[in-house]
Amino acid sequence: MSKPFWEKPLTALSPKEWEALCDGCGKCCLNKLEDEDTGQVVTTRVACRLLDGETCQCSQYDIRHQFVPECIVLTPKTIEDHIYWLPRTCAYKLRAQGAPLSDWHPLISGSAQTVHDAGVSVQGWTVPENEIHEDEWEDHIIDPE
Repeated sequence: MSKPFWEKPLTALSPKEWEALCDGCGKCCLNKLEDEDTGQVVTTRVACRLLDGETCQCSQYDIRHQFVPECIVLTPKTIEDHIYWLPRTCAYKLRAQGAPLSDWHPLISGSAQTVHDAGVSVQGWTVPENEIHEDEWEDHIIDPE
């Protein structure tokens, strides 16, 4: 019997499989602040203006770069460049590090709701970036884990 696709090396995944690996937590859509001197990255609860805070999905995913040109596109080739700021629960980070997916991951549980039920998503506790001045983002620093 062959392995489930999510157990394959990331470079062996098709684009559709890569997209399906996302757990839908929404944490990558939270704005981060990076200390210029130390390189330390902290996460805020200030969400990208395109993030739906209830579904934890991008409201314009397919055309998001028209609205947010700086939105990062994770791929098997770029994951290592961005792994440092991804939350420890991120499926892309877990698989890049050779770890299995969590039990609450929709590919394991069979339900997209389990990421919310497990309290791993940003559902219900973000603030849209267009409601908070960038100078105040430091007031919204969180531990996204």
